[in-house]
Amino acid sequence: MVHVLSSRTLLRPTDPERSRVFYGEQLGLAVYREFGTGPGRGTVYFLGGGFLEVAGRSETPPSPALKLWLQVPDATAAREELAAAGVEIVREPVREPWGLIEMWIADPDGTEIVVVEVPADHPLRHRP
Repeated sequence: MVHVLSSRTLLRPTDPERSRVFYGEQLGLAVYREFGTGPGRGTVYFLGGGFLEVAGRSETPPSPALKLWLQVPDATAAREELAAAGVEIVREPVREPWGLIEMWIADPDGTEIVVVEVPADHPLRHRP
């Protein structure tokens, strides 16, 4: 078995600077590290237990099969913060049949991001 020490999702946006503004300023993700210089520089953001690296450039947007899942303590508060920062709310927070509260947003290339709250009474919070 491979011994994994760390992991990250690599995102190659069509407009790296626009994506850095979205992830760094609008979403407010903290920067783990940066590398390179100029418009081609890379930025790695903290994503709770993982990382998101925005680097390089692609002529085409990422596959619609790629989704990001971000857990927050309060989806309603996150909704207000994101809307105030100019992020379009694609779908308002809703308690799903499986018990999670989910809200959907998208990055500038259309990558879907689900913002999730795990309520205090949800089984994911408790081990039997």
